[in-house]
Order: sequence, then structure tokens, then C-alpha cells
Amino acid sequence: MTRSGSIELMAPAGNFESLQAALDHGADSVYFGVEQLNMRARASINFTLDDLPEIAKRCADKGVRSYLTLNTIIYDHDLSIIKTLLDAAKKAQITAVIAMDQAVIAYARQINMEIHISTQINITNIETVKFYAMFADTMVLSRELSLRQVKKIVEQIEKEQVKGPAGRLVEIEIFGHGALCMAVSGKCYLSLHSSNSSANRGACKQNCRKKYTVIDQETGFEIELDNEYMMSPKDLCTLDFLDQVADAGIKVLKIEGRGRAPEYVAKVIKTYREAIDAIDQGTFSQDKVGVWMEELSKVYNRGFWSGYYLGQKLGEWSDQSGSSATQKKLYVGKGVHFFPKTNIAEFKIDAFDLKVGDQLLVTGPTTGVKEFELTSMMVNDQPLEHAKKGDSITLAVDFRVRPSDKLYKYVPV
Repeated sequence: MTRSGSIELMAPAGNFESLQAALDHGADSVYFGVEQLNMRARASINFTLDDLPEIAKRCADKGVRSYLTLNTIIYDHDLSIIKTLLDAAKKAQITAVIAMDQAVIAYARQINMEIHISTQINITNIETVKFYAMFADTMVLSRELSLRQVKKIVEQIEKEQVKGPAGRLVEIEIFGHGALCMAVSGKCYLSLHSSNSSANRGACKQNCRKKYTVIDQETGFEIELDNEYMMSPKDLCTLDFLDQVADAGIKVLKIEGRGRAPEYVAKVIKTYREAIDAIDQGTFSQDKVGVWMEELSKVYNRGFWSGYYLGQKLGEWSDQSGSSATQKKLYVGKGVHFFPKTNIAEFKIDAFDLKVGDQLLVTGPTTGVKEFELTSMMVNDQPLEHAKKGDSITLAVDFRVRPSDKLYKYVPV
């Protein structure tokens, strides 16, 4: 397996903007869903069957591995669909499938496609690893394990020489950053009970992120809670103890976030890339951690905690339903034209004003995510420092701008 460091950094991709952001900011692999049979079927845009060749090509051009997530509960009426999906993925040369249902695992093995075992299987011990080693080369452990437990499993794989179908030692993957579910390995039924919309079919209604009042039915007494979002955990973050994660011997660090914005993917992947590289170079330090954590706090998050990895009990609850990010983006306008000889981009301002000194963001299906400070611009062919709705602006950039690109500015929260 080719990776740029000791740990393979796996990025989420909910659309082409996020995919390109992952490729441009240091991901070793990306994972994505197609159509409805994945755990983010409603949370993100998702790709189609026709997108598979383009996904595979973009990843191959960058030397990045591509993983199709096909990890929901499968019913009989889904069987023809999974075969169609896997056949298309195999033909497009997608690297592997992330699976939990035996029907998916069996068919992927039948067509000789690499299999990774999803966290939905809830692997918590070496014997389960040995069982699934008959089918898979990589396994995502349960999110509820401590680093000590993770390290013990890795050591036992080495000691007992547990190998997958490819003939190499089974590699262990864990979640490293992003949203956590209050349910064990994400197996939640709240959404199914309340809305007949199963989280285990990728259709979670996010019940746990809402505010609730708890009332004693006998007396009518309202129980006071010290946190209004008592079922909504803070986001997992392992960056401040990533050296301990590396020491546990894991091979793949998975970043959650297929339902989040492309700038989230860019920022988180870039930050963890720098941290993994620092570990490999022996320069990982708490001073750097402070800078990295400040960067992570700029994009969507519900606050951070270390999950179960350090042996802590569950109890790090979010204090709000939305994001705790320190900045947000505002839509400003869209790309109009690009002049390649001079690297000048033209944008039409559709919404908020723009001024020199603003921090800008450009996103697009091919462009990915580009961030920069506005140092100068032409407004309606005049050198000005301020532009407003309806204006046409041109500015120098170091990337190609396309008509499908959107222009935003960052503002403090």
C-alpha cells in the first residue's frame, strides 16, 4: 500500500469539490458513497454510477487510493443494486469497497475486489479480526475502543501473523476526527422510531442533535439538565495526541465528514497531513498542536474531545445544535471568466460586499478549495478597494477559475 507517511490519511468526499480538496491537500485515500446504499445517503450529495470513472481517474492521477462505501444494512431487493455498484466500481478500477453486510462482502470477493470491513461490524477483539481476515485486508475497529485496546489488537496481528487475502498483515484503521454518534459504532434506531427513517440505511434524521425537555410523567416535574444537548457528543479529535495514535500501530486514520463542506475537508486534511508528517520527521510538538487546533476550530465543529481513546467515559456533550467554528463563509458571487495568459479571474458579485484585505474562498467541482487574501482588484475596470452587489471584479490568482466556481468570504463568528 502506497502512502506518503507512516499513517494513511483517509479523507471524506461527499461531492467533487470535496474530492478535489482532499486530493489537493494531502490525502492518501478518499472514501465516498454512490446513490443510496451508504451511511451518508441523505447527509451529503453523493455520487452516481456515472461518476465512478472520473473519481477513479482523479485519484489515480494523484496516486491516491479510492474506497467505495457500501456499508448499510442490505435487503433482498437491494441485491441486484449492490452487484451493479460493485461491478461498476471494479470496472472503473476503484481500489476497494468498505462493507459490513455479508452479501456485499461475498460478492466483492467473488469479483476479486479488495474489501475493507466497516466500523458497523463493531470489531473489538483479535478473534473477530482473524475471522474477517478471510475476506478483508483492512478493518475499521469499533469507535468505542481505547488506544491501549487498539494497540493490543495490532500487536496480536503481528504476533500471530494474521494476513488478509492479499497475503499481507491485516491493517487496522480507526476514526481520527469528526462527528461521533452516541450509539455503539453508529448503530442508532432513534431516527427509525421517530420518523421511520433508518440511520442504518443511511437516512439518519439527526435526532440526537436536537434540544429536548425531560419531564417526570408522575409529577410533571421538569428535570434540569446541565447540558441541553445531552445526546450530541462533541466532535472526535485525535490531533493533540496523534503521536500516541501512531504508536498504537494503526495504518489508516479516517477523517469523518462526507456531509460537511469542501473547505472543512481541505482544512482538516491539510492539518492532519502536517501533523502526520511532523511525527514521521520527529518534529511533532505541543507548540505545533496549538497552532493546528486553532486551524481546526475555524471550520465546522461541535467542540472537540478525545472520544474513548484515552480511556475517558462518555460525557463530552456539545452545548449547541450547530457549529462552534470561529469563522463562517458568506457567498459573494460566481466565476465568469479566466484569462490564462495573465492568470486573471473575473467574478460577478451577487451578494455581500467585498473589500481588499478580506479572506476569500473559491470552490468548484474541478477547482476544489482555494483560500487566499484579497490584496487588490479591479472593480468594473477601475482599481478600487471595495466592491458591492452587481459589480464585476477581476483579480490575479494562481489557479484556474471556472464558471461553475463560487466565491465566498470568511467572517468571524
